[in-house]
Amino acid sequence: PAEEVDTGALFGIATMPLFYSFFKSLVGKEVNVELKNDLCIAGTLHSVDQFLNIKLTDISVPDPDKYPHMLTVKNCFIRGSVIRYVQLPAEEVDTALLQDAARKEAAQGKQQLSAN
Repeated sequence: PAEEVDTGALFGIATMPLFYSFFKSLVGKEVNVELKNDLCIAGTLHSVDQFLNIKLTDISVPDPDKYPHMLTVKNCFIRGSVIRYVQLPAEEVDTALLQDAARKEAAQGKQQLSAN
């Protein structure tokens, strides 16, 4: 089963570098991206930037009858703000490491807030 990452929850200031680094480690892996307009796109993660914009190569859509215009598209750029979910290969996700890193970033964020 694939792991799902809710990108809507990712756009906090403290978590942005964590997920940016995480997604960069998945470059070259197959992912499924669900957009807020309900379009799902499967492809190889080619690149990701600090705004969590994603570039996919060798894309396909699970329902080509519903989206026939996507049949001719081979590569795409997806703006991070229109992404609902990113499904990742389960074997590529070290959940313990990710949770630990998230806890450390949250603790750093709290320290910064209390210092202000």
